[in-house]
Amino acid sequence: MSDIIDVKAIDSEKAQSLKSVGWVSYILHLIVAVAAVLPGAQVGAGLLIVALVIDLVKKSDAEGTWQASHFSWRIRTVIWAGVLYVVTIPLWFLLVLPGMIAWALISIWFLYRIVKGMVRMNANQPMPD
Repeated sequence: MSDIIDVKAIDSEKAQSLKSVGWVSYILHLIVAVAAVLPGAQVGAGLLIVALVIDLVKKSDAEGTWQASHFSWRIRTVIWAGVLYVVTIPLWFLLVLPGMIAWALISIWFLYRIVKGMVRMNANQPMPD
């Protein structure tokens, strides 16, 4: 008896697995992003750290696929949002309002990037560079 390996089936299973991981990560990011925009709905950075670790661990599995761009997109989004939040901390010391405005804008930008990524992943499209 010969063992025949269906490469297309393996690639399809890998693609579906990566897409499932991508959805889990995007949903965790979305929960954090929505909570950041809604006053008083803070869920903490824990979910974001979990999503970031998932992306960092699984990114190498996605190399050479269209989904690799989504892993990079999510990682860059979290890093940039974190840097922007830290850089704008001094605005809170000036007055509360400038800090609130800055963080609201960063949160809206973060939410936009997550939703854009989800829409493109649903359409099986890579993210732009």
